Amino acid sequence: MKYLASLAIIVLLSIHSSAHSQDTDWNQWRGPKRDGTINIKLPENLEDVQLSWEVSLQPSYSGPVTQDGFVFTTATVNKQYEEVYCYSEKTGKLVWTSKWNGAMTVPFFAAANGSWIRSTPLVADGKLFVGGMRDVLTCLNVEDGKILWQKDFVKELKSPIPSFGFASSPIYEDGKVVVQAGSGVIQLDAENGNILWQASKDQGGMNGSAFSSPTIEVINGKPQLVVQTREELVGLGWKSGEKLWGVKIPAFRGMNILTPIRYKNSFFTSSYGGGSFLYDLAGEKIKPESSWNNTIQAYMSSPVVLGDHAYMHLRNQRLICLNLKNGETAWTSQPFGKYWSMITDGERILGLDQKGVLYLIDGTPESLEILSQKKVSDTETWAHVAINNGNIYIRSLNKLMCYSMNQTSDSTETAVSAAAKLK
Repeated sequence: MKYLASLAIIVLLSIHSSAHSQDTDWNQWRGPKRDGTINIKLPENLEDVQLSWEVSLQPSYSGPVTQDGFVFTTATVNKQYEEVYCYSEKTGKLVWTSKWNGAMTVPFFAAANGSWIRSTPLVADGKLFVGGMRDVLTCLNVEDGKILWQKDFVKELKSPIPSFGFASSPIYEDGKVVVQAGSGVIQLDAENGNILWQASKDQGGMNGSAFSSPTIEVINGKPQLVVQTREELVGLGWKSGEKLWGVKIPAFRGMNILTPIRYKNSFFTSSYGGGSFLYDLAGEKIKPESSWNNTIQAYMSSPVVLGDHAYMHLRNQRLICLNLKNGETAWTSQPFGKYWSMITDGERILGLDQKGVLYLIDGTPESLEILSQKKVSDTETWAHVAINNGNIYIRSLNKLMCYSMNQTSDSTETAVSAAAKLK
């Protein structure tokens, strides 16, 4: 009996730890799993979601990230500085701020997208990694904002400044950080910023580094870095950067922007000016021919997957439900804004529209069912929405806002019930 009780307590702690981690640490682009999924339940409706606090800021497209009771965001200040802010999650009180020279003006053809910071920061191993517009990666101490190191890829690698600015969000694993910068894919030592390897260099399309953010996937028992460059969907060896496989992804001027997503033993992606594609894995590589493709075009929004369907915001501003088995459309919506960021709990989807409206939709392939909606910002909301510790964080062009969900995870409730039964 003691053994069973001890085992139950171990399971309880494990469940609680996992749920707590998913609930409180939205530490990177698209969340802890980097795919827009969470282990807690989304609210039943948005009527009870209330503003807890807000702070006024200058513009940014960076999604907010959180760690250990703090929330971090960025801004481009006075068209001269890039600045990072650390706030208390509970109160919105400013804890520290750090800034450096780093702003730039994008060319006239990109002016509609603004000349402010784009990359979503990453919190890992006591550090905050921030990609700046001029292809500079800055590493800060997460406790006080002190700059530990900066890597200027343009200066060190003689690469061009990206026309739209640094857009790819960094990823971290085992003391290493990876970004699409310096006109390639680069792995750095997180302690000192030294470049360990560079891959997929000299990409085509517009000048500078690619937009899409990489992911780490275990393929045939081994970790691979899966990246969508301006021209290809590629798999790179994590340790060496060796190109293990690659397929061409057609796109207008290299505008492969979204983060490709794993679906069972396949990868799904979609491009601006190209279409949508599903590639199946065969061992450690993907097959050179897509299992299906169609003319459906995503733009900047990365999809979420529920079951066998991808939910994705398109170039034509419509939301779509796509059957990943065969590429057929389950349903298509009327147009929304120019961008959606999405989070799913496996049943419902929380979507933040560029027009400042938060939507809660039923994750069903039967039809689009909007369960609830709420206007949360009077200015545009291009940054990816974040969830942690019962809060929804929204970064508009001029504010950081914290909305309370007042929700608890099913796994935590189950664990508490299990603990009560042991008494």
